Amino acid sequence: MAKELIKNVVCPFCGSACDDIEVEVEDGKILNVYNACSVGTATFFPQPGVKRFKKPLWREKKTDDFQEIEWETALDKAAEILTNAKRPLMFGWCETSCETMRMGTKVAELTQSIMDSQITHCHGPTFQAIQMVGEPTCTLGEIKNRADVVVYWGCNPLNGHPRHLSRYSSFPRGFFREEGRLGRKLIVVDPRYSDTAKAADHYYKVNLGEDYLLFNALRAVVNGVELEQEEIAGVKKEDIVNLAEMMKKAAFGIVFFGMGLTHSLGKSQNIAGAIQLVQLLNGPSKWSIMPLCGHYNVNGFAQVMSWTAGFPYSVDFCRGAPRYNPGEYTSIDMLQKGLIDAMFVISADPGSHMPQRAVEHMVKIPLIVSEMHPTSTTQLANLILPATVNGIEAAGTCYRMDGVPLHMTKVVDPPKGLFESDTVMMKKLYEKVLARQEED
Repeated sequence: MAKELIKNVVCPFCGSACDDIEVEVEDGKILNVYNACSVGTATFFPQPGVKRFKKPLWREKKTDDFQEIEWETALDKAAEILTNAKRPLMFGWCETSCETMRMGTKVAELTQSIMDSQITHCHGPTFQAIQMVGEPTCTLGEIKNRADVVVYWGCNPLNGHPRHLSRYSSFPRGFFREEGRLGRKLIVVDPRYSDTAKAADHYYKVNLGEDYLLFNALRAVVNGVELEQEEIAGVKKEDIVNLAEMMKKAAFGIVFFGMGLTHSLGKSQNIAGAIQLVQLLNGPSKWSIMPLCGHYNVNGFAQVMSWTAGFPYSVDFCRGAPRYNPGEYTSIDMLQKGLIDAMFVISADPGSHMPQRAVEHMVKIPLIVSEMHPTSTTQLANLILPATVNGIEAAGTCYRMDGVPLHMTKVVDPPKGLFESDTVMMKKLYEKVLARQEED
């Protein structure tokens, strides 16, 4: 088979979801990847020495060894575990397609499960703040073409989203920003002097956990209030005034924020303060705000859950209708309280990222994991369902961090013995669950 260059591929790594990737394929193997960052490039290649699950694995007890089983048997066992549970949790989803999420939601409705994702411990406070005060936002294309002041607050995109500055915000030449980087001001507000801060025109070191105070101080200055204190949140009064003036004079400004705000003291109130500052700046200027989503389809989960259940995450179907209450139905809280009696995990590794008490409870309950490679979570599983890679081995839809939906192209076939996509696997599981319930 001759070499083929597949263009306009969407990178399945971070929330930037770069859609200009080109992949060279020959005989069903990826030879080269062009335009992607180093981390995105590595996503397209199998890592040397890493085991790939190609058949379902089962063990009755977690002290037993895994045994290979057939797909039909594996899906029967998964359906049995979920239907027999009184309080099942279906967790993950942010690294798979929207179509898979939709099928997962249908399974959650049938089994009266809690449907949750990595949002619960990353940008959950962001969605709570948006529900409180709204969100003046835009697309990354508008930022590229219009923004002359770019603020990164509590995030470090040069490490977490390597192409973000070069493709969407600071460096690209836009329709109204033909000079590129020379026509823009780059501002970083962060407790750490990060790699992004080193590239900035202006860096403001805010005290850890005091972002909310600084947002309120900036709002006061924009409103024409004279600050009495000489220093607020570690930032000098004159610097606060200068920052506020730069923001007021912008032709088009954007605030990007990350988990430096969602994970520090204040949480959703930090984001609400940032949004209210941006709303206020839309008087003298034009401003938008946007979260820097980590996984490539974090936004997709919130979108799918919002238009299927009416809520962005932590949705409880136990009463037959969706309920939402962060802190009560969120996965970590439910696990730590010992309220979950079965768990289905897909495209996530909660065994590595959740608190110890939550992981300890995962050990005690039946655990189904859909995964490609061994992880801390697969070590705790009773049943492992091999997964495919959306955007590489399967086509599907994702939502970029700015809420723009993108079609993800299939590049190569998945390994022999796997379903053609996670969506097909979830559809088969849905049919198994439905058949069991009809029998009962």
